[in-house]
Amino acid sequence: MKYDICDAAVSLKSEATLAEWNGMVRAFLAHGTQTPEHLGNVLSAEPDFAMGHAAKGLFCLMLGRVEMVDVAREAGLRALENLQNGQASNREKLWVRALGEWLAGRPSGAIAAMEDVLTENPRDTLTVKVSHAIRFILGDHLGMRCSIERVLDAHGSDHALRGYVLGCHAFTLEETGEYDAAEQAGLLGLQYAPDDAWGLHAVAHVFDMTARPDQGIQLIENNRTAWESCNNFRYHVWWHKALLHLDRGEFDLTLDLYDTEIRADKTDDYRDISNATSLLMRLELEGVKVGGRWQELADLSEARSTDGCLVFADLHYMLALGAAGRKEASNGMTGRYAIQATKQGEMPARIKDPGVAAMVGLEAFSEGRYDDAFANLSVARPTMQTVGGSHAQRDVFERITIDAGIRAGRFDQAEALLADRIARRGGNEDRFASTRFQSLAETRRIPAQ
Repeated sequence: MKYDICDAAVSLKSEATLAEWNGMVRAFLAHGTQTPEHLGNVLSAEPDFAMGHAAKGLFCLMLGRVEMVDVAREAGLRALENLQNGQASNREKLWVRALGEWLAGRPSGAIAAMEDVLTENPRDTLTVKVSHAIRFILGDHLGMRCSIERVLDAHGSDHALRGYVLGCHAFTLEETGEYDAAEQAGLLGLQYAPDDAWGLHAVAHVFDMTARPDQGIQLIENNRTAWESCNNFRYHVWWHKALLHLDRGEFDLTLDLYDTEIRADKTDDYRDISNATSLLMRLELEGVKVGGRWQELADLSEARSTDGCLVFADLHYMLALGAAGRKEASNGMTGRYAIQATKQGEMPARIKDPGVAAMVGLEAFSEGRYDDAFANLSVARPTMQTVGGSHAQRDVFERITIDAGIRAGRFDQAEALLADRIARRGGNEDRFASTRFQSLAETRRIPAQ
């Protein structure tokens, strides 16, 4: 039995394959482009490595693409077959179990298996990151923080991968409202792992949530080596930079970043689609004309509208369909949600609440039925955390809800949501909040005049 860079057992036979596996671990933690190449080399060299197949399956499911489910299922079968050789460690067996749980519609079971691994070995950084990633998809911000904090002590200065765990901790601190601690943890993590795009982006989140766009832009520009060479996550970092410029009212620059960076590669990855649709919607809410940009996103979203893998992805597809006037496709999505909400399981539960109300609300907003939009989005709002993503990502739905309330004449309710949004952001008022408070004040004066 050999031990990898995480100080965790692997049943790999050769030092060369172990080096490829360690390369995969580092690349995965850094959102590197070489992750699939390293993993492919591992499985080519030692095709009986069950954990390698389990990793492939789990990584496929994280992509949120319906065609990847069959690939993950095949990987799961290969993993189970190779467990029979009797060489696998308990860590590897639990990884295979995690994949099986997720394939059975129980991502929470996958998390439980990962946490069992960490109970045995809290220094296993790869498992830390995978548990973190699945919880992120499920919107479990409190679970993310608890998971990271139970392994922090095991990732001291002697651990080769300490910086990446500090980056994950920074993100969980930010998502649970500990902004000062998140900033400190993220910046410390970058000292240990200068290529940790996730940790860098966690600090960018802090500057977004605390309405400090100047510092956020400076952070991103001064740490380009952390993110410019990573996989499509770099588009998400550009998205964060665009949000910060948007908060400064620099609409032309924001739109230029959309064209030259965020949509430089016209992928249909749901994470790239969510970056694009949410940024265009934010711009339109500010009165910016975005031209025909919605059509490209609507074409891709319509092709993905029946995937049904993640509520988070589906809601962003709806943004594109609604904005581009694809009424038949958007009606199809709301109809599909009504049917899927009657089924049993962890993901159907999220479709039922908040998915159905959110989907209906977004469709109503796109059609100018603002009272219906506000009513439905307000119903969805208390549980929107469970669709996954971050506070910054879900904020587009907050903005739509508030603007729907203002346009529907529900001024007191919209004002209450604005106040609650500011409280959730540590009491910090950004440009969106200040302009909406001003709009409410001006609108309320109109009848008196």
